[in-house]
Amino acid sequence: MMELVSRLAREPWTDRPGCVHPVLSAVARVAHDHSTSTGRRELLPLAPRFIDTNRAGFESSARLVALCVSTALTTGELLRDERRRLTEAHQTALHLLGSEDSPGGAARWWLPVLSPLKWSEPFYRSFVATEQAAEAVTITARAANPDVRLRSLLKLCLASQPKPSCSASAQKSWS
Repeated sequence: MMELVSRLAREPWTDRPGCVHPVLSAVARVAHDHSTSTGRRELLPLAPRFIDTNRAGFESSARLVALCVSTALTTGELLRDERRRLTEAHQTALHLLGSEDSPGGAARWWLPVLSPLKWSEPFYRSFVATEQAAEAVTITARAANPDVRLRSLLKLCLASQPKPSCSASAQKSWS
């Protein structure tokens, strides 16, 4: 699906288009991978909505992680280690969204160290949040009716993103 987005955005063929937020892209790839062939076809109409979702800052990444983790935590049986990792991911996301005073999990170590260097946001966005969201989506896919759950989660993730005022790809098409 991300390859289709890259073509729609007139970017080179890739499953990591630059116009898509990296966490949202990770969620879409995992949802696509865990869907049936019918479920994959039902995801395709969502492709245009991914264009121009790439925004800097903690808010979008943390919101996506919180949403994916909350969904995974309510889907049923989790291993103790999975529940611990997801709970820590959720605590970190809530901290970054301003809801909690101190970060949870490993973030209490990397956030203070990387923040003065201005590396904390790119590190969270490119590595930590993408892995946390991907694990949450994988766990969600184990529940009953995975196609329905994954499509619903992907729609919620898209709805959580700020709307672009005018997309760069649309501007290209008018030039």
